[in-house]
Amino acid sequence: MTFDRPRAAVTIGGFCAFLDLYAPQAVLPQLARDFGISAAAAGSTVGISTLAVAGAAPFVGMLADRLGRKITIVAAVLLLTLPSIMLVLANGLDQILLWRFAQGLLLPAIFSPVVAYVSEAWPPDESADVMGLYVAGSALGGFSGRFITALMAEHFGWRSGFAVLTLVTVACGLAIWRWMPTDRRRLRSTAGGGFVALFGHLRNPALLATCVVGFAVLGSMVATFTYVNFHLAAPPYRLSTAQLGMIFLVYPIGAAAAPASGLLIRRLGRRRAVVLAMAVSGLGLTATLGTSLAAVIAGLALFVIGVFTVQSAAMGFVGQAARFAKATAVGLYVCSYYIGGSVGAVVPGLLVWRTAGWAGCVALVLVVLTAAAAVVWRTWREAPAFCAAE
Repeated sequence: MTFDRPRAAVTIGGFCAFLDLYAPQAVLPQLARDFGISAAAAGSTVGISTLAVAGAAPFVGMLADRLGRKITIVAAVLLLTLPSIMLVLANGLDQILLWRFAQGLLLPAIFSPVVAYVSEAWPPDESADVMGLYVAGSALGGFSGRFITALMAEHFGWRSGFAVLTLVTVACGLAIWRWMPTDRRRLRSTAGGGFVALFGHLRNPALLATCVVGFAVLGSMVATFTYVNFHLAAPPYRLSTAQLGMIFLVYPIGAAAAPASGLLIRRLGRRRAVVLAMAVSGLGLTATLGTSLAAVIAGLALFVIGVFTVQSAAMGFVGQAARFAKATAVGLYVCSYYIGGSVGAVVPGLLVWRTAGWAGCVALVLVVLTAAAAVVWRTWREAPAFCAAE
């Protein structure tokens, strides 16, 4: 089997886009201790980046529609090394927040054009497979960022972890530059790349519905993996911090399953595949209500498999739902995706955690998944599994 460079470039793009985003989660205790700050203040080093991602996503999509996909992606990856280097040299929380915010501003310029590129460079019957590779790469990137940072920090301190991630980012940028073909499609100018395009997308019901799915996907993931830690730290499990960190090993399981989402979509159609995947996630969540730790871990693995399948299908559908300025449309999707993540981190704690604990969180996430499935079933009804390329 020959090495497919364009597909490898897409996978690496997903990996690189999420390598840095959640990396500080693994070293928050060290940051709190070194700078004498609270746990909440240390946690803001993650929140500040997701906030920047949500704010920048719609606008970097416009940039990619004007400049081209490849040049935007490669430039963003290489520019990402600058705030990463400054993080290694940071001397206080204020400096860390500044450079983490800068990282968040650059990250959408990687994944928004990559998703648009997939919808344009491959025919619809292949794009679902390639999108699965992108989602697999993003899952591995998110896990690797946490794992590498934790491994290096244990022996050499948290700065060493960020330094290694910087070197990995440079390597990713060079690989994308070598392996991703230059855009062949002539990009549109005014109507396809500016605020006119953005407002046009806001009048697209299918695209807005897909943004709702993105909101539900990350909101459900963040809610689940935030509050399950509190659940497993309490009786009867009483897991240590290190043991709780191992829970994220279920991410590679989802990454391994993501490429198969293309086959599922071809067999069932995108709408049925998404509803089935959400049902699998719901089944997994329900399993976590058992008292067996093995059942909880297996349930989380099922949840991740379902969610990553939904994510792959939804991101692939963005490029089909948008008739123009596809990178801008992806940016809109990414914005709603990360707003969902912010809501998922806070709302369960305000609404259900104190009164109903983990069971209340599971119930809330199940309601969100059910509502998102209903949106897909209704709004994607007239869309075939694969549309003709425009």
